[in-house]
Amino acid sequence: MEKTPKVKKAAALLYDKEKDAAPRIIASGRGQVAERIIETGRDAGVAVMEDAELGEVLEALPLGAQIPPELYQAVAEVLAFVYQAGQKYRHSKNST
Repeated sequence: MEKTPKVKKAAALLYDKEKDAAPRIIASGRGQVAERIIETGRDAGVAVMEDAELGEVLEALPLGAQIPPELYQAVAEVLAFVYQAGQKYRHSKNST
């Protein structure tokens, strides 16, 4: 039995605490679109976190949609990861 290659999926979130009650989906896609989302994020210095299950759910949400309450915990973990990665990056940049 042959395994079907997994198609990469990605989603980008934006959270503006002044405007939004929850993070919004600002980009999502599969395959080459997912690769471009990841590349764009990395080029912008945004930490990228891989979570296949969460990516699958987020990629299915419509653009501009706020994440639903049942995803708050999972997305909070992603935001904590991104925040910590950003802190480490700024610290290493200031040390040079």
